[in-house]
Amino acid sequence: MKILSRRSEPGPVIFGSDLAFQVWKYGVGHSQLLLRAVSNQSGGGRVDLLFEGVAAMQLTMRYEALKVHPVDAAEFQEIFESSGVDEKWRKSFVIVRLTSRTGSGYVQCAKITAERSREESALQQDPDEPRDLIWSLRP
Repeated sequence: MKILSRRSEPGPVIFGSDLAFQVWKYGVGHSQLLLRAVSNQSGGGRVDLLFEGVAAMQLTMRYEALKVHPVDAAEFQEIFESSGVDEKWRKSFVIVRLTSRTGSGYVQCAKITAERSREESALQQDPDEPRDLIWSLRP
């Protein structure tokens, strides 16, 4: 079953970036997915897009010029049903479509947060480093 095939045009952009994001980490235990982009400009730092409470996803490994869109009611229902999550939790999830020049996909989760870090290295991850909240979404 190919999900998200109904619409040729995605909905409005609710978050977007010209940076190239890649799948950085997925943790089953905490149901977290991290997409990370490192700015190619000096002092630009990195941007992390963290999905928490992930119940379903369909991804590509790289998203150049990432855009996040809401799904319509029919797509929401199709993805929610295929995820196997009990209907009583329906209002606890958001489902977004990911589009870019290099691929598309979707994520069903409880919360999405985009943060900018001043740290330029993609590999370093200090939990105490200063980060700026760019955007967030929850049901």
